[in-house]
Amino acid sequence: MRPEIAVLDIQGQYRVYTEFYRADAAQKTIILVNGSMATTASFAQTVKSLYPQFNVVLYDQPYAGRSKAHNRHEQMLTKDIEGQILLELIDHFAAEHVLSFSWGGVATLVALSQRPRRVEKAVISSFSPVINTPMRDYLERGVDYLGNLDRHSVGNLVNSTIGKHLPPLFKRFNYRHVSTLAEHEYGQMHYHISQVLNSDRQCYLKAARQIAIPVLFLNGEWDEYTSAEDARIFGQHVANSSFGTIQATGHFLDMEHKAACNDSRQALMSFLKPEQSVSRLRYQQGQTLHALAI
Repeated sequence: MRPEIAVLDIQGQYRVYTEFYRADAAQKTIILVNGSMATTASFAQTVKSLYPQFNVVLYDQPYAGRSKAHNRHEQMLTKDIEGQILLELIDHFAAEHVLSFSWGGVATLVALSQRPRRVEKAVISSFSPVINTPMRDYLERGVDYLGNLDRHSVGNLVNSTIGKHLPPLFKRFNYRHVSTLAEHEYGQMHYHISQVLNSDRQCYLKAARQIAIPVLFLNGEWDEYTSAEDARIFGQHVANSSFGTIQATGHFLDMEHKAACNDSRQALMSFLKPEQSVSRLRYQQGQTLHALAI
């Protein structure tokens, strides 16, 4: 399973590294949107769950991963710019589906609010419009550590909060990745988190109200930072919404253990390809979808 690799020019301003996993029998293409401080590597398990049922597209934001060597990093990227980049990639790869993780949900909501004509369904995982007490504490400490370039504290913060349910091997990988980011990446994350802390959640909900396609919001049962309960607020604003809870898992869903990986895959297939799904899921459109523990 080798991807087709390309670095794409986005409106003459940004260069974006992409991986395209082409499946000859697939009829639909899905594009995956990274969370904060993440790269295409974070979707390794998700690609295995989606391929070869779908063509799968991964990409790194201009400031991150394998894109950063191709960009000058002269200004911070706003959520609107990240949303526009996603729209350009949707058109380039003719993607019918979008799946985002964590704060990648912001760019995804912005893009979907423009009602791209190709997109038929979207999954927004590990995201909510609420900055609750645990999330605020995480973000406020993150802003402090990032602003001081305290690499050790940033790495430990991620693993002790949103990553606390990850297995030890993944925690070591997380620490090594987060604590060795370039200075401009810390600056981008500092800017991003500051924007989140100082913004009104109405900006998310305003975008959500413009979305017409079916959207599945998927959260972990143990995720106190972007909780399933908080995510359900989107149900009042996204007309065609459904909600999934992956039992016995936290923020990182399919990365945390085998049962969570299986349940996440079943939830995705039940939503994206219900005619072929053999999942053991209870599902009602616009209400709650619970993955049964294995």
